Amino acid sequence: MANPIITLENVTRTFQVKRQVIRAVDDVSLSVCEGEIMCLVGESGCGKTTTGKMIAGVLPISSGKILYRHQSIDMLRSDDYKKYRLAVQMIHQDPYASLNPAHTIFQIIAAPLRHHGFTRDEAHTQARVRELLQLVDLTPPEDFLDKFPHQLSGGQRQRVSIARALTVNPSFIVADEAVSMVDVSIRISLLNTLTKLKNAMGLAVLFITHDLALAKYFAWEGRIGVMYLGRLVELAPAHELVESPKHPYTQVLLSAIPEADPEVTRRKKHIQLRSMDVPSLLRLPTGCAFHPRCPAFMGEVCEKVRPELMPADGAMVACHLVNRKT
Repeated sequence: MANPIITLENVTRTFQVKRQVIRAVDDVSLSVCEGEIMCLVGESGCGKTTTGKMIAGVLPISSGKILYRHQSIDMLRSDDYKKYRLAVQMIHQDPYASLNPAHTIFQIIAAPLRHHGFTRDEAHTQARVRELLQLVDLTPPEDFLDKFPHQLSGGQRQRVSIARALTVNPSFIVADEAVSMVDVSIRISLLNTLTKLKNAMGLAVLFITHDLALAKYFAWEGRIGVMYLGRLVELAPAHELVESPKHPYTQVLLSAIPEADPEVTRRKKHIQLRSMDVPSLLRLPTGCAFHPRCPAFMGEVCEKVRPELMPADGAMVACHLVNRKT
């Protein structure tokens, strides 16, 4: 396996809500290596976006460590910290809000090139902006340089966001629900663009999504991590997780994905949850947080003992039922 670019060691992020402390991310450990695609999936509020923001340095961690190339980001200073912030870039969910509406597309992409000294002069800046627009399939670039964000479609805006992230030659991209706010018809096109860039530039990508079908498509040769209420409950190579899911929550998510053939979808067995209600982070269940909804609920051990993420047939799984078998 390649060297890890980003490593999380028992990372926790808490927030103060009135007089209560909630754990948005709770004791998460994982690594993302050079050139790897990893997807984080889970329901809204599971902590996946908070995890991405901590990796990108947008949010501080409450406890644990985040390592960039084996160095704790809390210990990075001066030039080393600048290298980390340039190397790890984020593509935000909302292309409508992440671009300055008062700036043209040229100004948006040229600003980081000039600020960080990636171009020598104005001619070099203009050439590099055109090159980046071509990289993200906004062609011919001359059609976009003088336009403002409101003159572009949602998919085109998101491509501009990707181009802006590439201005500083990153090695790691955090894509936070990067295709959720664009039309379904162009989601695959955007994912194909990210895959092309990943292959051409050797990028590592952490792709955050609530859609396991998208994760299955994008990370088929990478890994998928499944989060539930702030904790990582399963982590495995994508094809293994899809073909042989081990955690009951992962099994439920996969059973809800419609198949391309309507007849197969009708015959597909949908796993029923014990409860449809997602517990609040303010009142987390004891033991395994999934136990009030879990179709494989085993009683007292699930209610009282929190399962740890442990190896299980090539995956990492936090479930008493799976860990008891291995």
